[in-house]
Amino acid sequence: MERTWRWFGPNDPITLAHIREAGATGIVTALHQIPGGTAWDDAAIAERKAAIEAEGLRWSVVESIPVSNAIKARTDQWRHDVDAWTETLRALGRAGIDTVCYNFMPIVDWTRTDLAWPLRSGLALRFDIVDFAAYDVFVLERDGADADYQPGVLADADERFRAMTPERKEELERIILAGLPGSDFAYDRAKFSDLLKVYDRMGRDELLQSLTEFLNEVVPVAEESGIRLAIHPDDPPIPLFGLPRIVSTEPDAAAVLDAYDGRSNGLTFCVGSYGSRADNDLPDMVRAFAPRINFLHFRNVTIEAPGVFHECEHLEGGADMVALIAIVLDEEARRRDRGRPDSRIPMRPDHGHLLAADPVRNANPGYSYVGRLKGLAELNGIIHALTAIHQ
Repeated sequence: MERTWRWFGPNDPITLAHIREAGATGIVTALHQIPGGTAWDDAAIAERKAAIEAEGLRWSVVESIPVSNAIKARTDQWRHDVDAWTETLRALGRAGIDTVCYNFMPIVDWTRTDLAWPLRSGLALRFDIVDFAAYDVFVLERDGADADYQPGVLADADERFRAMTPERKEELERIILAGLPGSDFAYDRAKFSDLLKVYDRMGRDELLQSLTEFLNEVVPVAEESGIRLAIHPDDPPIPLFGLPRIVSTEPDAAAVLDAYDGRSNGLTFCVGSYGSRADNDLPDMVRAFAPRINFLHFRNVTIEAPGVFHECEHLEGGADMVALIAIVLDEEARRRDRGRPDSRIPMRPDHGHLLAADPVRNANPGYSYVGRLKGLAELNGIIHALTAIHQ
């Protein structure tokens, strides 16, 4: 596996030199300064690539080219934004960058309700459906929101909302609507409510149809450009704000791959995202989809209750990371035997804890330096041990 690291560009307080010292060889990044619906030009790509290579690293994965709401909701701007996406793919192909991660979550990207949940192992990210419902129903006051939650969750949300301080309500709104790292949005309440109307009456079938139409446009361009696409699963893998989510389960992932049957249409297998649902059998999923896994996010979660989970240490939590890595190593061996050029799958440690000893205190939530360095070291240990056993 190729050891990679997510870097948020020149403004990231964690520098490329830090990353090299952590033991990564590949960089996962994007041109975050360019908004969705705008094509990336060759010069901007070349500038970022040169900065990465100057530190002896490789730009291994683009995460992400934003998929606009116009594409997902199939509005009048669809054609323009799809063309911008394919232009970007062609430019990345010319630059020799071969893997692109993206997601198809409507309006909100990955979502949490706490960014610094205290654990013995440091400060962690956490999602609590009760807090989320309290915001959705009683702060945002979304029309029909109360019908989207189980009665027990709704009752708990009402009680929690009544106990919330004004500061906590503002914090929740900031976390949920202002956007987490890598998200292509930063909404206020009015703008968010307007966007909800764009998705009015869109169900799972309609969103899957939008994704299918998108794939039919972009996968042929990816194939021509030598690029492997890798869709990231929903995070958390449940509907939010009454909006459908269509990359949450094993059948969902199978449907995405069936929508365009080509090797360039592949998956980002995020262990933490799929692992946030107890009904996802992770080893079975990795085995089933191994030939179409183009990128790996290794992180682990502990499910506290249905709809409630926190990020744990990379080798703790509900996922058997040793078993999953063993399956991936077997897939890499099969690819080598078949002469596939993508036999070395890029992986990155994801969502490390913020540790007391971390000198970089202002890193993006979930993207601490020492926490991810620790995770990368642990994952490297597993990879080396399993490789030695099978030699």
